[in-house]
Amino acid sequence: MIESIFIGVEIATKQNLLAYAVLDGEMQIRKLTSGKLEDLLAFISEDSSVVVAINSPSGLSHSLSKGKLKSEAPKQASGREMRLAERELRRRGILIPITPSTNAACPLWVQTGFELYRKLEKRGFAKYPQPEAQTQYLETNPQAVYYVLAESAPQPKLALEGRLQRQLLLYEHGLRIPDPMDFFEEITRHKMTKGNWPLDLLYAPEQLNALAAALTAWTALRKPERISLIGAEAEGQIVLPVNQLKEKY
Repeated sequence: MIESIFIGVEIATKQNLLAYAVLDGEMQIRKLTSGKLEDLLAFISEDSSVVVAINSPSGLSHSLSKGKLKSEAPKQASGREMRLAERELRRRGILIPITPSTNAACPLWVQTGFELYRKLEKRGFAKYPQPEAQTQYLETNPQAVYYVLAESAPQPKLALEGRLQRQLLLYEHGLRIPDPMDFFEEITRHKMTKGNWPLDLLYAPEQLNALAAALTAWTALRKPERISLIGAEAEGQIVLPVNQLKEKY
């Protein structure tokens, strides 16, 4: 029997390394680490059913979406360039980066993402959704994932409350990870006065992003009825693990 694994990849990290999380079919963490692009590709076995969810644009803007958003200030350019997916999410209050129309204008982490997509395609990966394909890839955005799971704007990802919130959302949506509420059981008056917080019970921001992407990969294959694909296929669609988005977050 072919084993299914689900990989979430966070491209943009401070160390310029990919952070990636690997889940099995029971949503247990098989691997949570960081490394170079080649390390990730070497890990992926061709004997497994694999879905890779990547936090990076999968295509450039084709200028399908132009015009000023209602949420933008009057002084901002009315022809602001972005992909249709990014415009749709921003219209709903989900603030994510925008993608230019040329590769040269993209930051390094986005270009690294394009390289990963290309290398996966060369290895035979199909763009999701392809129900008959054994190996698939998809684009997601963990910040947007946390918006839709929380049904509101999440707390800042670098803040303690943001890390707690994100880990709790993942825990409540089925990931077999430590309950972040245990964090509070470890806090005592003495530890607080000494600044000795039990931060080892919480994942780092880049790990939380990789786990959110892995959750999306798992949902895409195991619960496709819960998935939304946002945007135009020609520019790259963003996959989110909910079947319906709110009008405003």
